[in-house]
Amino acid sequence: MTDLKARLWTEARAAGFSKMGICRPDAIPQAAARLAAFVDTGRHGQMGWMAERMHWRGDPRMLWPEARSVVMLAEAYTPAEDPLANLDKPEVATVSVYARNRDYHDLVKKRLKRVGRWLLDAAGRESSVAPEIKVFVDTAPVMEKPLAAAAGLGWQGKHTNLLGRDLGNWVFLGAIFTTVDLPPDAPEADHCGSCRACLDICPTDAFPVPYQLDARRCISYLTIEHKGPVDPELRPLMGNRIYGCDDCLAVCPWNKFAVAASETRYAARDDLKAPALAELASLDDAGFRARFSGSPIKRIGRDRFVRNVLYAIGNSGSERLANVAANLMNDPDEAVADAARWAVERLR
Repeated sequence: MTDLKARLWTEARAAGFSKMGICRPDAIPQAAARLAAFVDTGRHGQMGWMAERMHWRGDPRMLWPEARSVVMLAEAYTPAEDPLANLDKPEVATVSVYARNRDYHDLVKKRLKRVGRWLLDAAGRESSVAPEIKVFVDTAPVMEKPLAAAAGLGWQGKHTNLLGRDLGNWVFLGAIFTTVDLPPDAPEADHCGSCRACLDICPTDAFPVPYQLDARRCISYLTIEHKGPVDPELRPLMGNRIYGCDDCLAVCPWNKFAVAASETRYAARDDLKAPALAELASLDDAGFRARFSGSPIKRIGRDRFVRNVLYAIGNSGSERLANVAANLMNDPDEAVADAARWAVERLR
């Protein structure tokens, strides 16, 4: 199977992946306890799906008992521009790098299926038993980051994201579970050392201690997953970040070795490089859907999106934008109306 693994990596590289590693489904025995502690302390916030599927998420063997190998693949989306450049431009929005163009779920899954089909064909020719696969990209109860670390792609840094000495941390992860028994790779050691850059830059102090995240304070969670009004204490700390947050990723020193993105559809669209807050706040549901068709931003819906924009307007210090917010003080969505009132009060 060693030769098959080498040929599989050749195929994965041709499909656009930056790195491949393999582990056994039982390679993350510590994951279940860590996940339980995360949920028990309420750090998952409103992400109830984490609690509902802990038995699958914490033990990949429960998800598919027949699987013998987990092929973990990383695809780079390293930005060409400074991801934090807009933070000192209060009248424009900052959108997380990964969401400035096409939805990575669709692109990565297509590549995974291509690699998976190749594996089925190649392994099938060498076995009397037909092999099987299942592919996952972020939407199933699979803990991609611990599995990727176990497969040797890198390690989970103090910001809890995966990073590698030859990858940086701008990567999407995908998993191919398979009944094919492939040689596993050795896990990668932690190379964060005494560095605290990712912890110290976090605007909301979302890391209680290194290697642990409290999602309830994370701007990525607040702008994407959190429904309803955001805690007024946290709103000023969000700045002009309206979808996700890249601060902890952007300052990682290992990014000096980051792999360049090869997929042009991850490059920032012109209208998302520095979008004006006033323009974004004016979007109705139809306009929002049209603008963000094919984008991961579309999944949060117009109301949550405009709520985020209004928090950014409230943080802008621009009296000119007060009128923009005032127009939404009676919005049918209460979270939007609340955000508008908050913004107007801050600016006036």
